[in-house]
Amino acid sequence: MGWADVGCFGSSFYETPNIDQFAEEGVKFTNAYAACHVCSPTRSSILTGKYPARNNMTDWIPGRRDFDFQKYLNVRTGQHMPYDEVTIAEILQSHGYRTAAIGKWHLGSVPSGPDAHGFDMHVPQNWSRGAPNRTFHAPYNLEGLEDAKEGEYLTDRLTDEAIQFIGDNKEKPFFLYMAHFAVHDPIHGRPDLVEKYEAKLKANPVKGDISFPLEENPDKEELLGREHLDTAIKEGRFAGTVYWLSKQ
Repeated sequence: MGWADVGCFGSSFYETPNIDQFAEEGVKFTNAYAACHVCSPTRSSILTGKYPARNNMTDWIPGRRDFDFQKYLNVRTGQHMPYDEVTIAEILQSHGYRTAAIGKWHLGSVPSGPDAHGFDMHVPQNWSRGAPNRTFHAPYNLEGLEDAKEGEYLTDRLTDEAIQFIGDNKEKPFFLYMAHFAVHDPIHGRPDLVEKYEAKLKANPVKGDISFPLEENPDKEELLGREHLDTAIKEGRFAGTVYWLSKQ
């Protein structure tokens, strides 16, 4: 999800009324910085307030593997957030806050789960990977969500879990760390929303040429976007830096 994919930042296609309401009635940040472009380092930075290199979380867990066509080996990243790091959850927990981590963790397997870093509860339990367990549609094969009914959608269920936590703790201090799996594959949209936005796109097709190349998987030896990128650069339609890992 990009920052421009919400209504309050200019999207005329995606409908985000609740986020837009937050922006109107609360605080809207217009200048932000992401500590890394992948998940585990960014999450460790958010929770500890440190740059990823400070806690040896510099890639997603377990990290990108090496390939024969690389010129250099990858840096080995930490496999869990260090226990001696103090998270915002631990600080608030020590001051009487009830703390919860709902959704994606991806900062280490048990025993370095959310409960080892300041969280009283977490859903799903004992699941440290960045993606859900093969599906966004029930049954999820995730501990703590075994009661999911057929047709239930994971993003909605996690939202319901968060709402329940807020309701249960509304009379006392609480801290909710909410991290949806929805930014990750597999690409399993909720059927009614897929149908809605396919119809909307058909009624309002994208006009003009796309002046940027689509991002490729850097682990592929042959990158299909290379030809499109070269053409865009020759025609003066692209400005930026792209790192290609290939024999060339």
